Amino acid sequence: MTTYGLLIFDRAEELDFVGPWEIFTVSSMLRDDADTVVLIAEKDGPVRCNKGMRVLPDHTIHDHPPLDVLLVPGGNGARETQMHNPAVTGWIAKAAAEATWVTSVCTGAALLHASGVARGRRVATHFSFEDTLEALGDVTVVRDARYVVDGDLVTSQGVSAGIDMALWLVGRLHGRDHARRVRRYVQYEPAPPYLADEPLGA
Repeated sequence: MTTYGLLIFDRAEELDFVGPWEIFTVSSMLRDDADTVVLIAEKDGPVRCNKGMRVLPDHTIHDHPPLDVLLVPGGNGARETQMHNPAVTGWIAKAAAEATWVTSVCTGAALLHASGVARGRRVATHFSFEDTLEALGDVTVVRDARYVVDGDLVTSQGVSAGIDMALWLVGRLHGRDHARRVRRYVQYEPAPPYLADEPLGA
């Protein structure tokens, strides 16, 4: 049994946690509901995310079950408020020390840095935040990988890269064939119609 805990907070980027949530819950379903996936917030009550989605946590940072996997999303709330919130960064440090795997998506790496978890490690983050994170010091920002594995720490670039990271993780936990079944179930076969490196007007 694997217990996944996904942190949420005001102005968290929705897909940063909803994408991995889909991967983790489908993984559990394909394992006869063997696993538990929960949303964790600092306090009870609805959380208003970055694009306006309202989400209810299952637990607070004070009453959640033991976690095997901790996931920290990004978003404006991560870098503008939560990285300066000692209640949250202190909890991340404690939860990370007790978890088997610690993961982040996008600017969730800022919270891992503020909590001390990412210090001295290789990490990925959203391209627009790479210079800022690097300037914080005591961290190596990897700029050319969708996700980066450094021991028990797995960090990913922006938004959709969290899905790649989550698929890698369920493969590491439960086998590559299982991860392939998860990918097949959610039909994750990216084929974007407009590539970012195409010239304008293409």
